[in-house]
Amino acid sequence: MSKFRIPKFKNYQEEAHFWDVHSIADFKDELRKVDMKVKKPLKVTFSLRLDPKTIGKLDKVARKKGIGPATLARMWILEELNKPSL
Repeated sequence: MSKFRIPKFKNYQEEAHFWDVHSIADFKDELRKVDMKVKKPLKVTFSLRLDPKTIGKLDKVARKKGIGPATLARMWILEELNKPSL
């Protein structure tokens, strides 16, 4: 049996559901402090016109990953822009 009771989650939706039905107070012994930096919020909005079929596909893939379609699109754009070939 694992010494940790907080499960590994497949996606954000699964994790959100878990915390909807559990209290963090019940897991105090499993928590630890972490250092983190909070990035400044994005300040520029970029509009992109896509047909409904493409938006539907984007939404479907994003939901499988447990994220929103705008986040997925931003991740893909950043991945492409950061490729060494550019």
